[in-house]
Amino acid sequence: MNRWCHPLVAVLSLLAAPAIAQQHPDFATEPITARLWPGAAPGAPGNAPEDVPTITLFRPFAPDASKATRTAVIVAPGGGYLSLADNHEGRQVANWLNSLGVTAFVLKYRVGPKYRYPVELKDVQRAIRVVRSRAAEFGIAPDRIGVMGFSAGGHLSAMAGTHYTEANPSATDAIERASSRPDFMVLGYPLISYVANWSNPGFREMANRGLIGSNDSLKLRVEISPDMAVTKKTPPAFLFSTSQDDALPPQDNAVLFYLALQKNHIPAELHVFQNGPHGVGLDLGDPVLGEWPVLLRNWLAVNGWLSAPRSLQ
Repeated sequence: MNRWCHPLVAVLSLLAAPAIAQQHPDFATEPITARLWPGAAPGAPGNAPEDVPTITLFRPFAPDASKATRTAVIVAPGGGYLSLADNHEGRQVANWLNSLGVTAFVLKYRVGPKYRYPVELKDVQRAIRVVRSRAAEFGIAPDRIGVMGFSAGGHLSAMAGTHYTEANPSATDAIERASSRPDFMVLGYPLISYVANWSNPGFREMANRGLIGSNDSLKLRVEISPDMAVTKKTPPAFLFSTSQDDALPPQDNAVLFYLALQKNHIPAELHVFQNGPHGVGLDLGDPVLGEWPVLLRNWLAVNGWLSAPRSLQ
């Protein structure tokens, strides 16, 4: 259950979570929600729930701390940048990550039409910085922080991996001294290209309305297409989609990003399933498509994210 409370109480509760979990193991999986900024978020005209970006912490229970993965994932639900599917693309995913020994943070970022780009990007960047700057208190490693997103949340996660900003050692805010670069990306049926000729004009209209509104210039659409911003420093990625996704066809989205990663020699894995609609979440009930979490688990394991850091081995 997400708990809304006074900003100061929320922040203090979140920072105290590791100690609480150690003293009371039964509380280890109790989610705790906190604001990304202790006061009003930049650009927020008010203090209503839709004006307050937050992260909700979901902690795995690790009886033997030496076996903990020390890995964290910030989960960005989809919703066309107009809403957030924070159950099947948020909480359920966080619980699944917890089962792997991974600490999860579900991000509630601000959405349109009230908020436009780059507000959403600023929210995910701040979330990464908050988690990284408090890594010791969360029981994670600052160099083992990934992002995971679905649909529009997949686009936001890809943007986090291609439009990150480096640490600012001179920042007065200690959180801003941390880099916003994620260490890996997991993208589920992601929106990627705002330049490709979408086969579903209705979805494009919705995505435009959510993120950029009427500012539909080619320059802006290029800027917010993460496949066009991949560099040698972009973090590795796992992607999955389906051939039946008529909202975000993989050839115009996931495949484009995968090819851009390959061109820059970034480790990546892509799975395009034959069947399955858009927005499936974990879809554990499908005997074929429901295997994608297994494939992700294997990819995380192969890349060392599910084993203890070397310093603990």
